Amino acid sequence: MHDTFVLAVDIGGTKLETAVVDGAGSIVAGTRSRRSTGRTRERAETVAALRDSVAASLAASPAPVTAAGIGSAGPVDLAAGSISPHNLPLLWGLPVRDIVAEAAAVPTVLRLDGTCIAVAESWLGATRGSEVSLSMVVSTGVGGGIIADGRPLAGASGNAGHIGQIHVHVDEPTEAVEDSTLEAVASGPAAVRWARRLGWDGVSGEELARGVLDGDPIADQATRRSARLVGQAIASVTTLLDLDAVAIGGGFSRVRADYIDIVREAARDAALFPYARRVRINSSGLGDEGPLLGAASLALRIDEAAFVTVPS
Repeated sequence: MHDTFVLAVDIGGTKLETAVVDGAGSIVAGTRSRRSTGRTRERAETVAALRDSVAASLAASPAPVTAAGIGSAGPVDLAAGSISPHNLPLLWGLPVRDIVAEAAAVPTVLRLDGTCIAVAESWLGATRGSEVSLSMVVSTGVGGGIIADGRPLAGASGNAGHIGQIHVHVDEPTEAVEDSTLEAVASGPAAVRWARRLGWDGVSGEELARGVLDGDPIADQATRRSARLVGQAIASVTTLLDLDAVAIGGGFSRVRADYIDIVREAARDAALFPYARRVRINSSGLGDEGPLLGAASLALRIDEAAFVTVPS
């Protein structure tokens, strides 16, 4: 398997990234390529950037790749091989599986990015050995994926694991249905918006992190609130699915040193049943490589029908 190489593609709200990964789960040095995405970037520009990034990774590969795996922000449509990312409206309906398959000239599989992260954490990261787990990212957005009975759970349309769009309890009134979703209240940009409403004058998650270190009370309150809401959501998913492990990654999960500790405490406080309080909650074991490694795992197992079944 070490001599097998596959192409991994990760498409997110602020960037897309490609890399070549070997069969042992190591990203091949020099093959990572990154391009910007964004809400206002034209569809044709993003498609061109994706093709360029694929070409750059393949050109740096030590050998031809045998398959490609794509993880994308969702929703995804596995039957059509297309994506309609919530935060990238200009890409809605993009036939990304066909685009990558043509650019790389290899069989290609598509999954939700959260599913890819869950697969990677189960394979190489913080949820290894767990039969039922959730892996999630708290960053510009909030996403997740689920392993059930040791296998990735895709769901009826491929979108299982969208923890960022479940509703949590917030103290303030909301105007739209989206306003009380976990992503809308606990992501990095959401925490910044909430802090600014209290008079904080920063503009980024990085500034919130510095504020926490400097003892700024609003930065402290905003980041604690994010962690508590993430814990509340985990308690709900754990109660529903009887999880035994959760892995949390993403840049905003590192906004303060005790972010995961606060999540753990909030999850225990929000759980009603003893089994839901036993879940193990840890930081990601893979850092920012999880989405690529999960996409690579899909490509490495592309011939396993049970693993990559597309709903009919």
